[in-house]
Amino acid sequence: MQTIEIKAFKRENVGKVATKELRAAGNVPCVLYGGNDVVHFYAAAKDFNKLLFTPVVYIVKLNVEGTVYDAIIKDVQYHPVSDEVIHADFLHVFDDKPIVVELPVKLTGLAEGVKAGGKLTLEQRKLRVKGLAKDLPENLHIDISHLGLSKGMQVGELEYPNIELLNAKNSVVVSVKLTRAARAAQQKG
Repeated sequence: MQTIEIKAFKRENVGKVATKELRAAGNVPCVLYGGNDVVHFYAAAKDFNKLLFTPVVYIVKLNVEGTVYDAIIKDVQYHPVSDEVIHADFLHVFDDKPIVVELPVKLTGLAEGVKAGGKLTLEQRKLRVKGLAKDLPENLHIDISHLGLSKGMQVGELEYPNIELLNAKNSVVVSVKLTRAARAAQQKG
């Protein structure tokens, strides 16, 4: 997985007034859970753009006044009108504890069904996985070159080393749907 660093500062006051002042100054109040202590801190709002507005899942190196924590972003709250980040929750990541994240699906190959006139449909762009941070890949690669017309792949058919897929085993990840043109070509042939 890729890493990204965010410089952060401890919060002395955690009440409503202090939080409003932080947001007015262009900062985002945050909380780090999962370790021995809960850490309240804040970081500049602009530092969250690369972290949030991308399909990539990052391990975040939180540098809170010199103390570095490895974490993943667990929850983000947005302003209902302006869509600005108003709060973020991070989960402390340890080398020996498995974490649960959603990883993006990346398709490889050209499906046989698409060559025959079908339409490829990616039903799930991300899948929930559980594993150690060091074992998690950036993307879940799925080879679709063998998929024919009206065929699909379910979560239960996928396997990755040292990773457990948490989605329902019978949920469809990708499928090739039969189009009208492909149906007409089958009837003529």
